[in-house]
Amino acid sequence: MVEQEGTTFDQAEIEALFLDAARDGQSDLVGEFIEAGLSPDIRNDKGYTPLILAAYNGHPETVRLLLEAGATVDLRDAKGATALAGVAFKGDLGIAQLLVSHGAALDAPNNVGRTPLMFAVMFGRTAMARYLLEAGADANGKDGEGLSACDMAAAQGQPELLSLFGVSQ
Repeated sequence: MVEQEGTTFDQAEIEALFLDAARDGQSDLVGEFIEAGLSPDIRNDKGYTPLILAAYNGHPETVRLLLEAGATVDLRDAKGATALAGVAFKGDLGIAQLLVSHGAALDAPNNVGRTPLMFAVMFGRTAMARYLLEAGADANGKDGEGLSACDMAAAQGQPELLSLFGVSQ
């Protein structure tokens, strides 16, 4: 229990405040929670970590702070998604590059076998797909339905994405 100006917070409430600060990109507050001894790898009921929340919500300074504080770059949420999968879906190249520079697995599949590259393709994030491929993502990996990122691009009729895989339409 922590008491502040007559208000008492239990551990679960403190952790929720930490996760909210990460989601909101409040780097100063995130730093204070870490300095106070909170693990940068705590999780909420959906498996979201401060890193996943900060990355998904587009807060590069907070992402950097968490990584430098020892956050595990490839922890997965309850659906098996990593922080990189979330930013691939959103198309945030800067945060993707930051995560990859800290060792994020390019081909980490979620619970249904979808990788960050597949998310980039599914949501038409051409620049992200290009970056992931250039960084070494596996273009031939298959998800739980037996589809590759290239198959997904073809099914969606996305010629620009297909060109990344060397396929013309």
